[in-house]
Amino acid sequence: MNARDVLMSRLRLRKPETALDRDFYCSAADYQTELDLIWYRDWLFVGHDCEVPKSGNFFTVQIGDYPLIIVRDREERLRAFHNTCRHRGSRICAAERGTAARLVCPYHSWTYHLDGRLFSARDMGSDFDKSQYGLKPAHVRSVAGYIWVSLAENPPDFAPVAEQMEPYFLPHNLRDAKVAFESTIVEKANWKLVWENNRECYHCSANHPELIRSFTDDPTVSGVDGANSNPKITENWARWEALGLPSQFRLSANGQYRTARMPLIDGTVSFTMNGEAAVRRPLSDRVTDPNTGTLLLFHYPSTWNHVLADHAMSFRVLPISPSETLLTTKWLVHKDAVEGVDYDLKTMTEVWLATNDADRRICQENQIGVASPAYDPAPYSTIHEGGVTQFVNWYCSHLEARLRGDP
Repeated sequence: MNARDVLMSRLRLRKPETALDRDFYCSAADYQTELDLIWYRDWLFVGHDCEVPKSGNFFTVQIGDYPLIIVRDREERLRAFHNTCRHRGSRICAAERGTAARLVCPYHSWTYHLDGRLFSARDMGSDFDKSQYGLKPAHVRSVAGYIWVSLAENPPDFAPVAEQMEPYFLPHNLRDAKVAFESTIVEKANWKLVWENNRECYHCSANHPELIRSFTDDPTVSGVDGANSNPKITENWARWEALGLPSQFRLSANGQYRTARMPLIDGTVSFTMNGEAAVRRPLSDRVTDPNTGTLLLFHYPSTWNHVLADHAMSFRVLPISPSETLLTTKWLVHKDAVEGVDYDLKTMTEVWLATNDADRRICQENQIGVASPAYDPAPYSTIHEGGVTQFVNWYCSHLEARLRGDP
């Protein structure tokens, strides 16, 4: 059997009550299959509209083997291109972000319009047809301030994602926010271990003293089971929805993404050490009550999010290797909020910087442990690890369908 046949066999023989077997977290062949069938085919969160607000603004991102440029063209339309010159393949933009009138390859100065058309290519002869050598595009969509790309030739329908996200996120006006701070770390762990760690708070009391000041480890809040039966949650949903804020737990039919607004611990309104708001100026004029909990979004495989009344945080997950994952966290505030006047950067970031760093250590130790030939997992906690089970079930069913040839 080839590597994909072996992987399909392991998927079908897995024990749903426990974590996956060792090769899922360590195998180079499995990792390449995941890139080909998940990362190169699904919609992935890459950044925010407010990072490219004007014509010529761009940022870059690396997805597996694919470098990309996200840019606003002269008509301020959002574009995504493969960051690869059509001449001899050099990367065009090495900077993480910037502003340019045109995109110029540093190797031989081939120059492209912001809409991807080739503008000039020096000394290529009279019969050279510039129109045939524009930048190769990637699919790009924007919804409620979030930018998504897909590398697939025919990506999945994005409309259901937009339809679910928009009512929840539009009140927070993230299109008119700004990134106040950004942190990128490498977690020396397989991307699925990073996700599994995120999908439970079973570990929080022992590892996240900063976070649990404001975010409860109650599994009906942090997981995917039981929120509808928790009276505290449903009472808050009723109050928030009366304010025009969609809040109820909603999981997509395929289990890939979820939206829900969840309460913080009583007496707290933000992810700070004292539980008080980190930013004096709310993100939006539509969400002025500070006690509106945290709006949660996960969308496998690339993002989870927290949106509060005063600021928002997006988390972007990108695989680097079978045992390394890049995690980028961005803190967003109102576009006119002034550091030192409306917010203190340390106050706003310290909880999640500490939480991310602790998770980095946790996931690294997890990777070392699962790489051992002696690794043999016990059953999941049925109380605390429902979110982990849901993620792993999504991953297995999604990957198995793609291995069968389903879209």
